[in-house]
Amino acid sequence: MSFVRPKARSKPDSGLDWYAVIGAADESDGGSVELLARAIRLIATSWPLLMIARATLLCQAIGWHLLGNLLDQRAFLQFCVALTAIDLAILIAPRIPAFGRLSPNQQFIIAAPFVGISSALFTTSAAAILPTSGFTLMLVSLTPAMLAVAIFGRQRLLSLAYGIGGIVAFIGNMPLMTLLIPLLLFVAGMLIVMAIELRISRRATVLIRQSALTGDQAKAFLADFEHAGRGWFWETDRAGNVAYISETLAAQLKRKPEALVGKPFTALIASPDPGAQSEGQRSLGFHFSARTAFSDIAVQAAGTSSELWWSISGQPVMTPFGQFLGFRGSGSDLTEMRRSQAEITRLARFDSLTGLANRMQMLTTLEQGLTAQRGVANDCALLLLDLDRFKEVNDTMGHPAGDALLRQVAQRLLRITGDGGKVGRLGGDEFQIVLPGVSDRGELTKLADAIIHALSQPYLIDGSQVVIGASIGIAIAPTDGKSAETLIRNADLALYVAKAEGRGIFRYYAPAMHADAEDRRQLEQDLRHAILTGGLHLEYQPIVCASTERITGFECLVRWHHPARGPISPASFIPIAEDAGLIGAIGEWVLRTACCDAVKWPEGARLAVNVSPIQFAHPSLPALVMSALANAGLPADRLELELTEGVFLADGANTDGMFAALKKLGVRLALDDFGTGYSALGYLKTAPFDKIKIDQSFVRGAAIKGSRNAAIVKSIVSLAEALGMETTAEGAETMDELALIRSLGCSHVQGYVYGRPADAEATLALLEGGDGHARAAGHKASREPRTAMLRSVMLGHDGNSYSARIRNISKHGAMLEGLIDVPSGTVFQIELTKGYVVSGSCRWSEGDRLGVEFEQAIDLERLRAPAETERDREKDRMAAGVPDFYRDNWKRAG
Repeated sequence: MSFVRPKARSKPDSGLDWYAVIGAADESDGGSVELLARAIRLIATSWPLLMIARATLLCQAIGWHLLGNLLDQRAFLQFCVALTAIDLAILIAPRIPAFGRLSPNQQFIIAAPFVGISSALFTTSAAAILPTSGFTLMLVSLTPAMLAVAIFGRQRLLSLAYGIGGIVAFIGNMPLMTLLIPLLLFVAGMLIVMAIELRISRRATVLIRQSALTGDQAKAFLADFEHAGRGWFWETDRAGNVAYISETLAAQLKRKPEALVGKPFTALIASPDPGAQSEGQRSLGFHFSARTAFSDIAVQAAGTSSELWWSISGQPVMTPFGQFLGFRGSGSDLTEMRRSQAEITRLARFDSLTGLANRMQMLTTLEQGLTAQRGVANDCALLLLDLDRFKEVNDTMGHPAGDALLRQVAQRLLRITGDGGKVGRLGGDEFQIVLPGVSDRGELTKLADAIIHALSQPYLIDGSQVVIGASIGIAIAPTDGKSAETLIRNADLALYVAKAEGRGIFRYYAPAMHADAEDRRQLEQDLRHAILTGGLHLEYQPIVCASTERITGFECLVRWHHPARGPISPASFIPIAEDAGLIGAIGEWVLRTACCDAVKWPEGARLAVNVSPIQFAHPSLPALVMSALANAGLPADRLELELTEGVFLADGANTDGMFAALKKLGVRLALDDFGTGYSALGYLKTAPFDKIKIDQSFVRGAAIKGSRNAAIVKSIVSLAEALGMETTAEGAETMDELALIRSLGCSHVQGYVYGRPADAEATLALLEGGDGHARAAGHKASREPRTAMLRSVMLGHDGNSYSARIRNISKHGAMLEGLIDVPSGTVFQIELTKGYVVSGSCRWSEGDRLGVEFEQAIDLERLRAPAETERDREKDRMAAGVPDFYRDNWKRAG
């Protein structure tokens, strides 16, 4: 390590440094000034030693003569008083604040006359005592002079002053020729002592400086500090130019320390733009000009190929007398810290996985897009996106595949949106797009369609093709909200509706959505209250053996009769319970209550209880089932847990473990709503189910002509038989559906054809009254869902026209009103609307109503004519004298 200091102030080359000769300080050298200031203070504290020495010598001199002679010499007393006054002035002056504010050189010059006068007075006092003994007088004067030189040290001007004062006193009190030789010896001695002291002081100054700058201990400390990367040091002169700089800092700038000495320290600091200073440099310039201390100022280095940042601290160097000598300080490397802070800032604003803006930055962007201009709110559109079927990818292929998929989704969104909007990821599979200045629904519709289409295209993940979808909710400001919070809430409501209506679509926010959300929130509160107060109850629907009509068990169904809204369907409140975290409490209550009711049934009658996927994923489910069975005393083989395919979306290992734990208890397992999930065949390969329940959507309408449901039911039955599982057909309502179910080989039937759900008491009565058997009842045939309608039509038969009214209608038939006792099989030409005539035959007739089956399916859209047009047609018929068959029946007309 090298230490470089500026060169001393240049002086005319006279061959002799008079500053050094007289002991004054070079004011450009802070160390020299400091040494002189300390010396003058030291003289003031050491002067009493000289006074004591002189007093001792005077007392000895007095002993050489009679005391009486001394008392007669008034001059001696006067000199002693004056000497004492001068000595006190030398003692007190350096302690006076006004004297201390003078520069050390000024103090030095003022002190010299006093020192000389003090020497002259002492010599004169001694001469008054020893008027005839020149040698003794010289000895008495020379001894304090030597002591004074030692006290003055390197301040040779004071030594000269003391010596000159003594010489003048000698000359004034003794003949010059008499004292010539002693005087020459005195002067020679003084010069020899001053020369020796000059050499010693110079050597001491060099040693002090070397010790301060290059001492081994200081060098080792500084080297360890800098090599450890903890920092570096610097120093400037009073003009702000570099006086010293560490090799560590010079190496960072790829320069030699000597090449930087003398350059302005601020030149080492970079400005971001030409002519403009950075905040750190402005602050640094202020401190340099104001000569104030500063700490931890962050600045960027100038003249480096790579970005380099420093944290520098410094403080002004002042003499004890307020003279400014420059700045001295330290610094450390901030580059890595700045990079870390920049990365932290980036992570705080961007999503680390996709590189898109994160939730915080998107909120800022939305707020800026909504910022009103001149009091008028800006147009701005917000799109919230949720990926469909993304969870399946995560669960089946793993989280790395899910992350790769999210990155590809982000790239597609960026390509589609372009520069017109800001794309961000909120977390999980949720994305957001902010479109400032956009409010045109046509433009937004095109964008939403393009996004759904693009995100629905296949992705290639780890060599496998993956297909997902997207649902979008759209809110537009200022119509749908003027604040970011309101717009986000409304877009989220629109997204919820889009997902509820089938996914893969987009929906705009509508005020009714907010009302629906508020209604849902209120329903959630009411459900919580119902759970606490016993507002829920259970009903049981029989499950019947298809071949023997024996009741084999009952499915437990939870019901809620709202005090104000009346009965609420489980399809409405069960999803709310799952979202609100209430399904666990409801499920436990249902299981325990149902087991207590089922223990009263005849032996062999099983209890079927639905288990939510959320319940199934909870590790405590086996313990809950075992506790409910034990408390009720119900055998485990009489309990059947019905599970949907949603239970397979959780972790595979946990799912298999839960299946094993439940089967170990001895309970039965049934797969509910089969065929409506994701990939049921794959689940059946490993899951230990005892029964498959065929969803009612396949059972209802299976007996209708042309329906494919029968083929689906048959294939499910064949699959279950091959796997050794029972089957239950849900939703059977008519006799022809029951007959079809039996013919296809289903082992069990559940539906209105064998009874609606009933409470516990009615269930016991059913078991006791029917001897454990059920009797089928219901409509003979299935029919398509019909639309209620009140419309006048014309019927033609054998050349006659008849007026009737449609009560309800479907694609294949209708119920008419107005004709009495029509024979079955009668064929009519039916004019449904002007120009639209179809053929149909009577299938049944009761009173003035009859059922008509159309020969071919009709187009119901052609019947949706305005009511005013239909009333006009009715008036036209009446005006034409068409007979009213509400008065004249079919027989009279025939």
